[in-house]
Amino acid sequence: MTWQQLHELDQQFTLFLNSIHSGVTDPVMVFFSNIPVWIPMYVIVAVFLFIRLGWKKALVAVASIALTFLLCDQIANLFKDGIARFRPCHDDFMVGEGLRILEGKGGLYGFFSGHASNSFGFATSSSMAFRNDRRLKYRGYSAWIFFWAVMVSISRVFVGKHYVGDVLAGIVFGTLLGLACGFAARAIMKRMDTRRQMTPGKVA
Repeated sequence: MTWQQLHELDQQFTLFLNSIHSGVTDPVMVFFSNIPVWIPMYVIVAVFLFIRLGWKKALVAVASIALTFLLCDQIANLFKDGIARFRPCHDDFMVGEGLRILEGKGGLYGFFSGHASNSFGFATSSSMAFRNDRRLKYRGYSAWIFFWAVMVSISRVFVGKHYVGDVLAGIVFGTLLGLACGFAARAIMKRMDTRRQMTPGKVA
């Protein structure tokens, strides 16, 4: 299959998903697509990390999550400018085929989706951070945060800002980067535990 054939398949799949709508789904998708709405959730996650891990390990965890965000965002921008694939909302063919655009069009280029990479990067790195607390399983948190990441990601197709391929690439990249930063944070925390065990009398 050629790149052109893949692009055409992506166009059709995107148009199909984008066409699924109702008076309920439209505002829900716009809500999930609005990243500033979720800032309080990020703050709550950071607060609970400090409560559950202690301030030293929490600093490492929060730093790893912040690094994931930063790298996902900046690398996504580099890809967008380097690959220069138009967003569907800027594609005359897609608009002519009835693409529904539910929010501002944004920049010209969309590969890969920063929303998808950021949300899955956050979900992966924060889930790994909580698992450094061996006292609880945090299955409820993991279920919620990955559901949230999926909704944020697919919302970008429903609002007309990204192709399905943009979103899938963002999901893969964000997950891999979240794993990398999460494992790096875990290694640092293990070294902290080792040093504490070798220094009697110190409290973490």
